[in-house]
Amino acid sequence: MYRKYITVFFLASMMFGASWVCARELKINRIAAKPAFQIEYLDESMEEDKHSFMEMITSVSSGQRVVDYEILKKTKQYQLSDKDEEALMRIVEAEAGGEDQDGKLLVANVVLNRVNNENFPDTVWEVVMQNEQGIAQFSPTVDGRYQRVKVSEDTRAAVERALYGEDISQGALYFCARQKADSEKLQWFDRKLTRLFAYGSHEFFQ
Repeated sequence: MYRKYITVFFLASMMFGASWVCARELKINRIAAKPAFQIEYLDESMEEDKHSFMEMITSVSSGQRVVDYEILKKTKQYQLSDKDEEALMRIVEAEAGGEDQDGKLLVANVVLNRVNNENFPDTVWEVVMQNEQGIAQFSPTVDGRYQRVKVSEDTRAAVERALYGEDISQGALYFCARQKADSEKLQWFDRKLTRLFAYGSHEFFQ
């Protein structure tokens, strides 16, 4: 008999608890259905999303600024005196005035490679004007072309590229225009040096 009352009480309690939960859920749903609740919820949700989005943007843009700064930041690899820079632009114009910008860059590279090589003088001016046993290293310095040239903007741009460290010369220390060079000089190039490549009207050696 007691067992019967206990069972009935237990079932009644379960039904009451279920009814209370359902009523609470219904109340919450009714409140959530109200426009004011929806607006408040959306406002809070949007604010959280906005905050998260701004944090992400700040993080990404901060990192991007660092990357862009490193990419865009350019410093000259060669700090030349006005005299040396003028000499470099003039010899490039005189030797490669008819070449495209890469052809001019290559001549500038050769001059700077010599400056960096212990077997040649230490400044651009001295490299350009070097004379060995009565033979000029760069013929325009003795035939008048070096003095007469008018440096073009394209040549200035090529020299600027070289001064900022762009080097496509493969370490070349010599170059010649085979069609214009005398046979004796060409024999010396072919016999004594290692040919690297040809570009435009010039062949480059090491």
